[in-house]
Amino acid sequence: MLNLRTAGLLVCLAISSAGLAESAESASAAAPESSTGALLLAKYTSLADRLQQNQYQRPLYLDSSESENDIKGDIYAVVDYPFATVSAGLNDPDNWCGVLSLHLNTKYCHVVPDKTRTVLRVSIGNKSSQPPEDAYPLEFAYRVASATAKYLEIQLSADKGPMNTRNYRIQFQAIPLANGRTFLHMTYFYTYGWTGRIAMKTYLATLGSGKVGFTVTRRQSNGQPEYIQGMRGLIERNAMRYYLAIDAYLGAIATAPNERLQKRLQSWFSATEQYPRQLHEIERTTYIDMKLSEYSRQRTLR
Repeated sequence: MLNLRTAGLLVCLAISSAGLAESAESASAAAPESSTGALLLAKYTSLADRLQQNQYQRPLYLDSSESENDIKGDIYAVVDYPFATVSAGLNDPDNWCGVLSLHLNTKYCHVVPDKTRTVLRVSIGNKSSQPPEDAYPLEFAYRVASATAKYLEIQLSADKGPMNTRNYRIQFQAIPLANGRTFLHMTYFYTYGWTGRIAMKTYLATLGSGKVGFTVTRRQSNGQPEYIQGMRGLIERNAMRYYLAIDAYLGAIATAPNERLQKRLQSWFSATEQYPRQLHEIERTTYIDMKLSEYSRQRTLR
């Protein structure tokens, strides 16, 4: 039987100011070759002001939506890495295991190629130490939808999840900007049935009560913000965790190979601690020790 903490996790699987102020003409100097890339460039232009001024203290925009049967979180961000670095780093299924494994709840990730597709075999569990055999297994199909000199799109998809959840999708897109920067878009999406809805409502009413996302719903008379709760709060927290994992992974690429893991772990934890109201769960030493143990066990299991 799954405990409530695990259930809550399982059902919740995306510069400088001067640089952001660049003109649309400057950004379009690296105009994408594809129509999809052109749409992403247009999105960058439309978000210019929000990327420059926001609550995140970084060039980032987060949005979420919920319907009767599905939930989605979108993150758009500018990173100070050249597009070639982003493309080389993330156009690789093994590296995506490195990204996903930074998340608190990922206990195991291994790439399994077969004749027709590449699969990321992932185990999702609690926010504390847990053997992968006690976690929930998910298989994400890895697909490179596009990889050109001006546009990258990676898709991860899992048809089935726990408790009648399904159609898990992680989509990653990137285009180059001027001055050696890159614009990223990450979408996290899944659908759920009646069983999943009941499980999520139970989690949000118990262990997940009091947890919030990033969207400000209103401000109190003293100016303090009140944040979105419920399912949208849940999807926003996890979308941010996955995005920060992408950023931490990219930030460690230039580090010496024997220092990269520590760099990624320290960077991810430091980034999440910038948003303690939403993302703080455990202490740094507990996180680092847990992840080092998981990485060591992962190498053994392979």
